[in-house]
Amino acid sequence: MDTALYLIPVTLGDTPIEKVLPSYNKEVILNIKHFIVEDVRSARRFLKKVEQSIDIDTLTFYPLNKHTSPEDLSGYLQPLAGGQSMGVISEAGCPAIADPGADVVAIAQRKGLKVVPLVGPSSILLAVMGSGFNGQSFAFHGYLPIEPGERAKKLKMLEQRAYTEKQTQLFIETPYRNHKMVEDILQNCRPQTKLCIAANLTCEGEYIKTRTVKDWKNRVPDLSKIPCIFLLFQ
Repeated sequence: MDTALYLIPVTLGDTPIEKVLPSYNKEVILNIKHFIVEDVRSARRFLKKVEQSIDIDTLTFYPLNKHTSPEDLSGYLQPLAGGQSMGVISEAGCPAIADPGADVVAIAQRKGLKVVPLVGPSSILLAVMGSGFNGQSFAFHGYLPIEPGERAKKLKMLEQRAYTEKQTQLFIETPYRNHKMVEDILQNCRPQTKLCIAANLTCEGEYIKTRTVKDWKNRVPDLSKIPCIFLLFQ
């Protein structure tokens, strides 16, 4: 395989590897000794899930999170510059999508190093696919403000963009605050606005449902402690 920075997708939950990742990904992983990872423990678990016999102790892990300094980050790609392939692994889904992995990819691009994104599950794309909303134009906003007034203002702004730009608006919330997010959407958005809730994507208990804000009232399932994406559209 080519020497490159390989962006290695991870399952979104306890989904079996073979259901969501091509066999080629395993071939790539087994030829890499240096991994830039969002969390070392979860990365080690993922690699063992890919191949139980893999010798974790022969691998080198470079943590990439909000505590990683720019100086450390700039030095992470030295093995790649020296001719050794490297991998980027996030906590779940595709690295560099709503993920700090984008920072190291940017450095690789600036240095002219080859970058290869591998195929795997993206909760953002899967949610858009399953919503029935506009897949030609959509925007992911990550987490919305926690402060009630600011959150209400943001929700109304996103709703307005869905109407004026005909653009699908996506955002997430910490799992234990999912129900509060739904309450805020139902309170602040127009009755006819469409809301899709996509939860546990690719996992057991997967749930994707689109209704108007009016029709969601008194029909919200139990979303406690499970990963969700919320989508708004006209």
